[in-house]
Amino acid sequence: MTKILIVDDDDAMRRLIRLNLEGDYEVIDTGEPEHALALALQHKPDAILLDLRMPSYSGYELCQTFTSFNSTQLTPVFVISGEVGEKTKERCHKLGAVAFFEKPVNFDRLRTSIAEYLKTRRVERRSEARVHLRVTVKLRVMETGKSNGSSAVTTTENVGRNSFLCACALQLANGTAVDVYLVGSPEEHAGKARVARSEGLGSEYPKYAIRFDEKPDTWVIN
Repeated sequence: MTKILIVDDDDAMRRLIRLNLEGDYEVIDTGEPEHALALALQHKPDAILLDLRMPSYSGYELCQTFTSFNSTQLTPVFVISGEVGEKTKERCHKLGAVAFFEKPVNFDRLRTSIAEYLKTRRVERRSEARVHLRVTVKLRVMETGKSNGSSAVTTTENVGRNSFLCACALQLANGTAVDVYLVGSPEEHAGKARVARSEGLGSEYPKYAIRFDEKPDTWVIN
């Protein structure tokens, strides 16, 4: 069964979340955020629900730990917090959270968001294995087969034979066509690709799963 890890120092809130999710997920929870990483490494949850305001530990710091630590960086973090405002949401997205839910929680929307995200992630995992590899690439946005001039240089977080994950300053909708170049001397065209999934649109550096339309001409994994 799919596992969810809840990190919130509010006992009543944890019970409420558990009550709303337990029928569909195996729920692990803790009110001690300093133990959250150890629980994540032990139970390997499919998603993490994280509060921000906790007396002994900053939820922001914990979010950054989850999204940057090698063993948990691919586990989606859903922030659930009474701390509202666009700056708070933007900060969470910059730290790698995939979604933000204000308290009191709309549990129908939360369940839908978790289910849709995990479904997309499972399809990607089944379709292709990825390895953690940092490769410098340039993305150039295409419109009707021609470049619109927008481009950005970024570094991959992981790569597969026909895809990669990266974050960059461009705001790209799912399905956006891009030309991919390997940055070097000289610059090499790797292939034409599309945005398969995006996280944190509206933040300074959204994350994108990029999938090649055709087998890459020049790529780091063949």
